[in-house]
Amino acid sequence: MNIFTTFAAAATGGMGGSTGMIIMMVALFAAMYFFTIRPQKKQQKKEQELRDNTQVGDEITTIGGICGRVVAIKDDTVTIETGSDRTKIKFKKFAIGTNHTANEKIQAEREAAKAAAQSAAQAKKEKKSKSKDSVDDRPKSED
Repeated sequence: MNIFTTFAAAATGGMGGSTGMIIMMVALFAAMYFFTIRPQKKQQKKEQELRDNTQVGDEITTIGGICGRVVAIKDDTVTIETGSDRTKIKFKKFAIGTNHTANEKIQAEREAAKAAAQSAAQAKKEKKSKSKDSVDDRPKSED
């Protein structure tokens, strides 16, 4: 029974009225959870991890668009240096929008993994062609 027939049965009272309505409300809540609440919590967890992993020396951009290098981190504040005159600005950790240094590390790791996978595939291909060549090089016996 799909949700539409449940709704129709609940509206007409054919399924016991309140039972059908409860089933529909549970289905609606489950759909809301999987389509809105869960992805939002994943995003918040990812952002919190980014802020917690920020280190001195990282290049960051704040949610206000200010770019700079982290020079100090305290409990919930971050001090960055920005511009050629090395102006220091203090922000709350929640104001960190992106961490360019971490993004570069992740990108480098992805490229290294991709290159390793390609070289492994190439080695496997060469090994297969060598074994095929060795089979072809065997002297043929005539019966």
